[in-house]
Parts: sequence; C-alpha cells; structure tokens
Amino acid sequence: MPIHSGRPRYGRLSLVVAAAIVLGGCSASHPGATAPTTAAAAAGTTQATAASSPAALPAGALDCLTGKPVACYSRGEFLTAYGLTPLLDRGIDGHGETVVLPEFAPVVAAAASDIRQDLALFDRVAGLPAARLEVDTQLAAGASPYQAGKEEVGDAEMVHEVAPGATIRIILFADSAQAGAAQETAAYAKALRLAPSLGQVVSISYGLGESCYTRAEVAAWNGALRADQDQHVTVVASSGDNGAATIPCNGLTASAPSKGVNLPASSPLVLSVGGTSLRASHTTGAYQGETAWNTPAPSDAPIPAGYEPAEATNGGYSTIFPKPGYQAGVTGTGTGRGVPDVAADASPYTGTANAIYLDGMQVIAPSDGTSAGAPFWAAIVALADQYAGHALGFINPAIYRIGRGPKYHLAFHDITTGGNTVKYPAGTITGYQAAPGWDPVTGWGSPDAQVLVPLLVKESA
Repeated sequence: MPIHSGRPRYGRLSLVVAAAIVLGGCSASHPGATAPTTAAAAAGTTQATAASSPAALPAGALDCLTGKPVACYSRGEFLTAYGLTPLLDRGIDGHGETVVLPEFAPVVAAAASDIRQDLALFDRVAGLPAARLEVDTQLAAGASPYQAGKEEVGDAEMVHEVAPGATIRIILFADSAQAGAAQETAAYAKALRLAPSLGQVVSISYGLGESCYTRAEVAAWNGALRADQDQHVTVVASSGDNGAATIPCNGLTASAPSKGVNLPASSPLVLSVGGTSLRASHTTGAYQGETAWNTPAPSDAPIPAGYEPAEATNGGYSTIFPKPGYQAGVTGTGTGRGVPDVAADASPYTGTANAIYLDGMQVIAPSDGTSAGAPFWAAIVALADQYAGHALGFINPAIYRIGRGPKYHLAFHDITTGGNTVKYPAGTITGYQAAPGWDPVTGWGSPDAQVLVPLLVKESA
C-alpha cells in the first residue's frame, strides 16, 4: 500500500499499525542518518540460524510478536510454514548471491529512518547475523544512502530473513512528489539496465495501472526487462494491493479506480507475485492453509493519510500484453497475459515481523502487501541460484512447467479460496475467485520451498 505523498508504490507498514500510531498520538520524528555516498557492506556470517525469542523493547513500543497491536509470525514460524527451514539448515542461505532492490530515495527526511539501525533492530529480534548491505547512489546524486523509507526497509528485511547469506544491493534513485509515469519509467529503466552489473535477481515493489503508460513508456519497460533477461537476471514484481482495480495514475486521489492489472507486474518478462493470508501454527510454524488476501478497511479506526480504503491482491488480465507462450493451455488464462504467476503472504494480520524506527519508536510490525511477496520470492530465487551454482535467469517457463506437472501440489500450496473483489467509496470493483491450479488471484499459489527450489533448478536446466 502506498504510505506517503500518494505515491503508487506498494506498502510496507500495516494499516492496523498505522492506525494505532494515529490513535496513540505519537508525533516525534526519527532523523535520517547522514553518511558517505559510497556503497557500504556490513560484514556478517552466512550461517543460517533459527529465530530467537523477541528482544525486549521499550515500554510503549509496538511489537506484533507480543500481539501489540496485532499478532505476527516469528521468523522461525514463517520459514517453517513455507518449507524454507530445511534448505537453510543445509547451508542454502543465499551465500554468494545478490538481490538488487531498486528504491526511491525518501521525499521527506522526517518520514525516513536509518536503514542500518532498522536492520540492526531486525537482526536482534530475528536472531540473524548482520546483513551484507550495499547502496548504489549513482542514479540519485546527493542522496543519503542510508536514509530509507518504509518500503525500502521492508524489502531489505524480507530478503535478509529468507536468504540471510545473500548480499542486498539497493539501487537508489531520486524521487519527486510530482513524478509521473514517464519520469518513474525512466528511473526504473535505468535501474534495470544497471542491475546485471550488481546482481542476478531484482525485486520491484512498484506499479501503475497499464492505462497510465504510453506506448513509448511500455516499450522502455520492456526494453530494460528484455536486456535483463538476456543477461540471465530474474526480475520479480509485486502485482499490487488494490484488488481487481488498477493503481490510479494520479496516486490515491482518484475516487473511482478501474478494473485491470499493473505494469511492470503484467509484463510477460516478470515473475508477478500476488498476495495471500497465511495460517500457520504459532507454536511450530506448521503450515495450515491460505486464502487470497482481501482486507476490507477497518470500521473502528481512522484511515491514515496515504492509505487505500480497501486492500486485496491484484490479479486479472493484461490489455496490452498477449498471453505468453508459457501460459498456453493453462486453465483460467484468457487472451491477455494473466497476473499473477505466484503468491505469498500479504495480509497485515498474518505477516512476519519487520522492524523499523518509526516516529521515534521501535516498531515490530507485520510485513504486508504484495510488496512483501516480491522480495520474498526474489530471495527464494537467490536460494535456487545458489543451489544450482549459477543464475537461473528467466524462470517463468519453469514455474509453469512445474504448475502443470505431477509435483505441483508438492512444490506449491494451491490457494483455492477467497477473491479480489474490492469496495471503494465510488463503487465495487468485481474481481475473480481463487480456484484449483492457476487463477488470476494467487497464480499457482505459494511455495513449499524445500521441494520447489530443487525442482526449479531441474526444470530450468
């Protein structure tokens, strides 16, 4: 969900936590850090560790691991639910791999935090070694490399949680509250063309409705994505948080969103990630089930400025990209590219713990939004790259071969309940229902990584 200035990036801090902050009247700001503009790497071990007990936080801090204001999964529970623990125990932790995160520099310094401090807090809570973090500022001259928005922090923490041995390289580029599709397309195109020199997996938590882009802008996206594909780079993008509605071209000021899907997730060159609501044991982490993510706006709390009134996983069919070959013969697909391909937990009521210094407070809040799913899947690809001993590159055909194959229900959790119909003040956007196999709500579903990763390597050979 966008969380500041009406920007169309998909969010990180859960609506319920933001509402709690509003109700609590906390207004102190946490100053952004000043640091050299060179890239910095924090040294750490590559040994995977289980989540530790939550560290004690100051009185008044929001801590979802203790149920304030909602409950979230610990790292150990989250990893177990998605079958990641056996891989990490074998040393498949992303060591030697790099995940690239194109991110906007914060527009307002008071709305940012120091990502180094946030990651240190996260490591303390999750029982992790220090992250290997590098920031490239060549596309954002003059920006403080460590002053980060909530989106950037959440993306980095999700990658570090799933692939603690991987390097996280952030490509920072300048932001503007007035930037539109043209400016942002240009920024992402530059970042995508820079990405192959920095890493082999890219995660994007951004998008606008397809109708927001001109033909030239669509061509710019596809040109950059094609260049990454040619360099064996895997690009993962979140589908969006507006249900069956597109992200409005003018941010959150549009009163009547239209039905559709968002670019870049709708590009056939991208692994598109939708959202679910995860059910797992809070004792063992054992997977219990999932439904399509659809969270109506709460009726008993104010909606903070910059949040959508309704949230659900985006999915549907592209009106500018035809069905790609890898979707041919898949039940439920139409004539346009179907979105998403896969899914992961996105509900603010079922997320894993993220950590951030927000308004002067230490906040342990649930990850949420399809923007949590994109870095989650990017980290899984990093594990698969390490397992294979080389970059897998464009994995969509392999994903669909697995989905149509005999081991589908071993490698994926098939999501068959829920939908992405959403209600807005101006009316209802009727969406789709989850169904067995692929569907335009959760794709093939979420991973059981201990089966999926080796199978993905085999199918990508």
